Amino acid sequence: MTPGSNIPLSAARVTVDVTAPVRLDVSGLLLTADGKVRSDDDFIFYNQPTGQGVTYRSGGGSAPDAITVDTSAVPPGIEKIVVTASPDAAGQSFQGIEPTATIRNADDNSVLATFTPPQLGAETALVIVEVYLRGGAWKARAVGQGYANGLAGIATDFGVTVEEPAPAAPPAQPAAPQRSHAATPPPAAAPTMPAAPPAPPAAPPAPAPGSGKINLDKGRVSLQKNQTVSLVKGGRPVLSQVKMGLGWEPAFRGKDIDLDASVIAFGPQRNHIDSCYFGKLSIVNGAIKHSGDNLTGEGGGDDEVIVVDLGRLPQEVSGLVFTVNSFSGQKFTEVAKAYCRLIDAASGEELVRFDLTGAEAQTGVMMAKLIRQYSGEWEMTAMGDFVKSRTVRGMVKPAAKAL
Repeated sequence: MTPGSNIPLSAARVTVDVTAPVRLDVSGLLLTADGKVRSDDDFIFYNQPTGQGVTYRSGGGSAPDAITVDTSAVPPGIEKIVVTASPDAAGQSFQGIEPTATIRNADDNSVLATFTPPQLGAETALVIVEVYLRGGAWKARAVGQGYANGLAGIATDFGVTVEEPAPAAPPAQPAAPQRSHAATPPPAAAPTMPAAPPAPPAAPPAPAPGSGKINLDKGRVSLQKNQTVSLVKGGRPVLSQVKMGLGWEPAFRGKDIDLDASVIAFGPQRNHIDSCYFGKLSIVNGAIKHSGDNLTGEGGGDDEVIVVDLGRLPQEVSGLVFTVNSFSGQKFTEVAKAYCRLIDAASGEELVRFDLTGAEAQTGVMMAKLIRQYSGEWEMTAMGDFVKSRTVRGMVKPAAKAL
């Protein structure tokens, strides 16, 4: 299988095991239609090996850990079971490790499919495959989405309670018991995910200036280049239909600036699905619409607006990159006050804004990207990356690389 591909399941009971050159911890989460667990009981792992229709099996070090899904026993309201994997060694990433998930018929052990996620690096945990219900039939999909903050990051994304690290104990106090891979199974009385282990001594590379993720809990957000905002408030998505407004002004009075705003839609494998621009004002069955071309850059407010109905976007659309191009060949050194802003289409409230503070003598710029997270939430990242291209067609390849 390749990332994003799926197969119908020919067996009611399937087992997913994950192998790698190192010992892995494999877990399963039962998710509702909103991409969240109902409670911590829906997180199936070594400390809680049994759930409704889903069980965990330890390989004991000599065989891979596995998750078995009995689709006939999955409770109503559960539409997806995700299978995750992480290296057992604290802080170890998947750099140089190629895990392979094997989906088997749990009754006769026959192989239904295999999947090896490509291009792994700093990830310390993966959502590797999912077993999901679609149109009354169960299927399996290859995912391969990585997390840099370990299994605790995955658990938190899907609504599992993650214990905070406890304060340092006095010397006389016994240390808390640690997980053991011995044959004796660990107690199953811990419904919550143990706190993530401390970071390894070697510090990761420093993030780019302005990087880091925030949310909308405190209201309107002004982004810096490379900064990301999660489009959620109070832990829940707050948006359905949004508008991306893009604006600019001539750097020199009396000189018109004819720029073109566009959005490029991509699939989970960075595959180009379609582009929306002045020559194609509606794509993906009307879920993305363009306001039309502004030939001068004059006038107050947004010069061009792209409306995105996040709720109507098909599942195969997982990334959107918003671009601005100068078809006439004018460079961005001739442009002043270029910006993009995300607006709640229902209320008209400005939620996120990014002002382009630098300029290069190029004819294209990638302003921002919206990425659908595996949990179903969307994140917006400010980009401000310049490209030598006068049309949206020339932006497709650099935009794909930037996802």
